[in-house]
Amino acid sequence: MAEAKPIASLEFEKPLAELEKRIDELRKLSGKQKLGAELEISALQKKWSVARKEVYGNLTPWQRIQIVRHPQRPYLLDYLRQGATELFELGGDRAFGEDRALIGGFATFDQQRVVFLGHQKGRDTKENLMRNFGCAHPEGYRKALRLMRLADRFRLPIITFIDTPGAFPGVASEERHVAEAIAVNIREMFNLHVPVIAVVIGEGGSGGALGIGVANRVLILENAYYSVISPEGCASILWKDRAFAPQAAEALRISSQDLLELGLVDEIIPEPMGGAHRDWNTTITTTMDRIRHHLADLMKLPAARLIETRHARFRAIGTVLEN
Repeated sequence: MAEAKPIASLEFEKPLAELEKRIDELRKLSGKQKLGAELEISALQKKWSVARKEVYGNLTPWQRIQIVRHPQRPYLLDYLRQGATELFELGGDRAFGEDRALIGGFATFDQQRVVFLGHQKGRDTKENLMRNFGCAHPEGYRKALRLMRLADRFRLPIITFIDTPGAFPGVASEERHVAEAIAVNIREMFNLHVPVIAVVIGEGGSGGALGIGVANRVLILENAYYSVISPEGCASILWKDRAFAPQAAEALRISSQDLLELGLVDEIIPEPMGGAHRDWNTTITTTMDRIRHHLADLMKLPAARLIETRHARFRAIGTVLEN
């Protein structure tokens, strides 16, 4: 399994990785030659613990984005395989074709049958090409709409998992009207008669995220982001240079804490220190527990109230200052 592989270090984690390497080498050498280096190992471990708290306790928005893009981070199917049962995926938009970047179907979650939707990325080059790096075409959003209407008809709650840098911006995608497909989804999601919970588990990029993001509750993992544009795209427009992506990430206020303060999300789901990729089990268990909590609340509400609160939630976003 992917989580069992050695975890690749990010650039800002290199000092920690070097300390870990020194500790491991000293342990091996001490064990072989009986050097009695316990005191030195203990000192290095204390140094590593202090450095670890300092690094992960003061993460910048750009460092969080690096964490959320880590290739060993759990993706949608990992959450479903551990946190749900009786998975049954449905394909096709009944108009053009199948999109493997945005998947959906039925699942049983905590004895409740639900419809799930979400972006799926790949683990290697071959799978990433099949999944289009998590960037859905218009048929992906039309498939999502088909499944949401199915959920509405049979009164099944909808849980969406957002993890995309954005909808696919290629010529073919534009020819098949990706903006229209996303716009229709946004409109139709406001009037669903069933509970809708959206969870940003990774990247929440622009309309690609909003196409399945109009929900009664929006949750976000601690290091995930939700933004109208990627930091690189913003830097290319404002500074004419993608190298300014760290400054753009800061200016966009796309971190989970900023989003909570702005009222764009309802809850931050904590991640293990260092990111979700360092402990899949804890991350997935915590995420599913929070979904369960919110789903239990929403299931008590009548359809009219669900629609009303969904409208009110999005109308409350943003403020206007008048002199």
